Amino acid sequence: MDVTTLAAVDGSIATVGYGLAAIGPGVGLGILFGKTIEGMARQPEMSGQLRTTMFIGLAFIEVLALLGLVTPFFL
Repeated sequence: MDVTTLAAVDGSIATVGYGLAAIGPGVGLGILFGKTIEGMARQPEMSGQLRTTMFIGLAFIEVLALLGLVTPFFL
């Protein structure tokens, strides 16, 4: 009986894991920026405070993306 390989898996499965891990921060950034722009359009006088809060949220979301990038190297 002849066994044929239909598909070969080359490379690291960590690449797929990081691809999946990047979905969450990507969606989070989209929601963050969309809601900030919506808030600035509704209340222009609060734009400075909204922008500051947005950058703090951006930092936390990017930390999640970096953790997703670094995690496969340690497992």
